[in-house]
Formats: sequence, structure tokens, C-alpha cells
Amino acid sequence: MAGNVWFIAGASNGFGRAIGFEALKRGDKVVATSRNPAKMEDLKAAGALVLALDVTSDDATIRAVFQKAVDTYGKITHCINAAGYVLEAAAEEASAQEVFNQFNTNVLGVMSMTRHALHHMRPRRQGVIANFGSLASWQGVPAASYYCSTKFAVTGFTETVHNEVSGLGISAVIIEPGHFRTGFLNEGGANRIKAANPLTEEYKGTPVDVVKSQLDGLDNKQPGDVVKGAKVIVDVLTQTGVAEGKKIPNRLILGRDALDAVQDKIKSTEANIKEWEHVILSTDHDDVKK
Repeated sequence: MAGNVWFIAGASNGFGRAIGFEALKRGDKVVATSRNPAKMEDLKAAGALVLALDVTSDDATIRAVFQKAVDTYGKITHCINAAGYVLEAAAEEASAQEVFNQFNTNVLGVMSMTRHALHHMRPRRQGVIANFGSLASWQGVPAASYYCSTKFAVTGFTETVHNEVSGLGISAVIIEPGHFRTGFLNEGGANRIKAANPLTEEYKGTPVDVVKSQLDGLDNKQPGDVVKGAKVIVDVLTQTGVAEGKKIPNRLILGRDALDAVQDKIKSTEANIKEWEHVILSTDHDDVKK
């Protein structure tokens, strides 16, 4: 696909930043957005159009930023929604405001960006929207109840959007990476927010306590290489390189740990169905054909 224009939300770090650099390296145009444009000076120096954008902004604000991108480059071919963070909290530990903030960024922000991207892609009957899920789209991780639920939500939303717009020449893809070395788990960063009132003693020795310790140990030691991941993502979304001759998948899983999570989910689901199939089928009306 020639003349690609990438609109990236959450381009100041992690996958958003890496995708921006990979696209620029290929000669594509990049519109890099983030709440903090100062963190994208290197992308700007590399040729990106850098714009301030908080994905939780109102429609008028988001619309204006998209319009600035279209006014500059004439179109948007790829929209990447990489903004997000993890609220480190068991279900009981989080406040209502902390839960709202998590969903506002990770889910409602993705939905807003998708709506506005479709407004520009639909008339052209061409485009790719890629929303970030996670291995947490497949499994419930203790100490991340709300983060996991946001990723389940984004996956369901994205799959449905794809079914709505694929006939219009638009693809919606959920990208599901495992643990990548992006700084996502860094203490004091913007991507790992701990509940203000944790129940440390109450959950001592439980899976919640274990996972919190594991996250500390995993920080900066994640197995995934974000540069390699970004290269695969750009290949897949442009149907080049490793994706030459392939259709864009609805779900793009990245990393061995993510693959393991998916395979575990498939096995446990199949086992559950096998054990309970007779009960599952027993609830239909008697006049339904067997």
C-alpha cells in the first residue's frame, strides 16, 4: 500500500513510539500524538508530525487533531491506538475513580479514536485500525482485574468493528503482545499506576501478592523485543515483509508468552466444553432440533 499515513495515539513510548520510527524508516508519513509532545522530540526530528492529544478528550478536540493530520497529509491510512496503562490493583483495592480512569483511557479512548478514524477512512473505502490488546485479553491476571477487563473489552469491540467495516475495505485488528521490554512496568512511570489504598496485609501470600512481586521482577527483563515487534506490526498492517501475500488477521499475537496464554485458554475452554456439553445443550426448547 503506497503512500501510507500513520496516525498513532500513545506515540511517546512503547509500541506507539517504535511503530512510528519503523514507519518513518520505510518512508511513510507519521502523525505522532501523545498527552506530552515534549516526549516525542526524537520522532519530530525523524520527520513525524507531532501533535498533543489525550485520548480521553471530547469529540471536538479529537476531531480537530484528526483534521490537522488530514489537512497536512491528505488522508489517514493507518490508525494505531497504543495509549493505555495498567492499574495495579485487585478488584477490592481500587476506588471507583481509579476504575473509571482505567476504562476511560484503555476502552473509551480506544473507542473514540476508532470512531474518528472511521469517519476519514470510510469515504475512501480503505484503511487499517489497530487497537492494542494484550495476553491479558485471554486470561485474568490477579492484581490486574481492571486492566484485564479493559483488554477483553477492546478485543470484543475491535472484532465487532471489523465485522461492521470489512465490507467497506477497512480492517480492524487487535494486537495482542505478551510482555515486551518497553518500560511499561517501570516504577513511577505513567504506564503502571498502583491503587492509592492497597490491601497489602489482607492479600499477603495470595495470588495478588505473588503477581505484584512478579511484576517487579519482570520490569526491564521482559522477553519481547519492541523493535522486532514493531517491524512485524508494520509488515502485517501493510501486507509486506513477513506478511507478503497474506490477509491482515483480525488478531495479531506477539511473543511466546502471549502464544502460551492463548493456547492455555483454548485447552481449558475445550476441556470445559467437553465436561459440560450435555448441560449446555440441555437448556434449549424441546422443539429445537437436536
